[in-house]
Amino acid sequence: MKSYYITTPIYYVNDKPHIGHAYTTILADTLARFQRLVEQESFFLTGLDEHGLKVQQAAEKNGMSAKDHCDKMAPAFLELWDKLNIQYSDFIRTTEDRHVKIVQNVLNEVHENGDIYQDEYEGWYSVAEERFITDKELDSGLFREAKKIKERNYFFKMSKYQDALIEKIEKNENFIQPTTRKNEVLGFLKQDLSDLCISRPKSRLEWGIEIPFDKDYVTYVWFDALINYISAPKYSEDDNHFKQFWPADVHLIGKDILTTHSVYWSTMLMSLNIPLPKTIFAHGWWLTDEKKMSKSLGNVVSPLTLVDKFGVDAVRYYLMSEMVLGSDATFSMESFIKRYNSDLANDLGNLVSRVSTLINRNFDSTIPLSKDSNNDLSNEISNINIKDKLDNFQMDRLIQNIMDFVRSINGYMEKNQPWKLVKEDKKLAGNVLYNAAESLRIATVMLSPIMPEKCKEILNALGATSSSLDWGNLKSGEKIPESNPIFPRIIE
Repeated sequence: MKSYYITTPIYYVNDKPHIGHAYTTILADTLARFQRLVEQESFFLTGLDEHGLKVQQAAEKNGMSAKDHCDKMAPAFLELWDKLNIQYSDFIRTTEDRHVKIVQNVLNEVHENGDIYQDEYEGWYSVAEERFITDKELDSGLFREAKKIKERNYFFKMSKYQDALIEKIEKNENFIQPTTRKNEVLGFLKQDLSDLCISRPKSRLEWGIEIPFDKDYVTYVWFDALINYISAPKYSEDDNHFKQFWPADVHLIGKDILTTHSVYWSTMLMSLNIPLPKTIFAHGWWLTDEKKMSKSLGNVVSPLTLVDKFGVDAVRYYLMSEMVLGSDATFSMESFIKRYNSDLANDLGNLVSRVSTLINRNFDSTIPLSKDSNNDLSNEISNINIKDKLDNFQMDRLIQNIMDFVRSINGYMEKNQPWKLVKEDKKLAGNVLYNAAESLRIATVMLSPIMPEKCKEILNALGATSSSLDWGNLKSGEKIPESNPIFPRIIE
């Protein structure tokens, strides 16, 4: 059975990770966990892009070798992923031998296919972007540190695949998402597509993967980095293993690297005669005060600061629920606290406290008996279609559906008032509390891909041992412990 294969971009090691890195990685982790919840095996790849001029310059600035610089920066990402409870299946670094070998295999294969040639080129080169730019791009003022360079390099015949790529995008509505990004790529492809310069002379850049058919050159960083998506599942090394994962189900990317993935990567795969990924999904940016977070503006939010103050699951929940996938979202402490207090402290946390307290006080800390498996709450569960929301990348709507269900449990409690009913009909009150507790268990299981640790606490508070989404798995007669507040309210 093919694994559901999901990837993040591999992050550049010239600076420390920020909330943009954290968002994409948490999203991939959450999607992978949801796939496992609906019984689909998933493989989640993330990692680091460690070659290129910016890394070489950062290393020189700090008086160390490029490899030492990468080795110093890599733990910052690994520690953050651990802190954010990221369960990746594989973490790849482009300096690893397994990746270098396959990049060189790919270069040889594309070269043998007649899709690489050598030529002299003169043009504007953006040091910040690490690529040649057009006169139009230069005039836009968006590209920093541009300088004119004339040199001999190797080129990939990207233009050869332009028409085939346009046809692929137009025929497959799911290939590039959301639709606005699909249209953006098609607009880009309406102009003549240039061939891609895929080498840098060692006289200018030493830090990169050596071109296997010319020892005087290293590979262009993007041509190197994109190959991680097939080097991790062992392309050209283990055909059976590779077919278990490829094609990727989704490449999750930020919208700023849409062209490199949709055009560069797609044409590279076409040259290799490898199927294209099923979906390239470009999410929006996190903004503060309607401006993109950037180091130069000094408005970058550190995920570590948020986690240390409010807990990892609160941060994961906020990031997953606040952004509509494909659109930009604005981060503010005001919106974070409002979302936390409303959804987590009031709706979910208070429900856990209310249900467990009533069972502890009135039923000797034991899950009461259930007499009706067909009730208003059990019927509502079927309205939450997890797979449909996952297939359509509607994470915010899925969370909204689950939280609406949590609110309906609160409404069920208000309607039936088991705290009063227990004085008149203890069995009936017990049935109400069982229905509420079992509904809460199922809602918690649904939320567990987003908040794995807090959901464990809630399940423990209910004495629940099952992670099934089917009704009736909370065992009557099971003892439950005394529990502390799950989400203490934030006092502003």
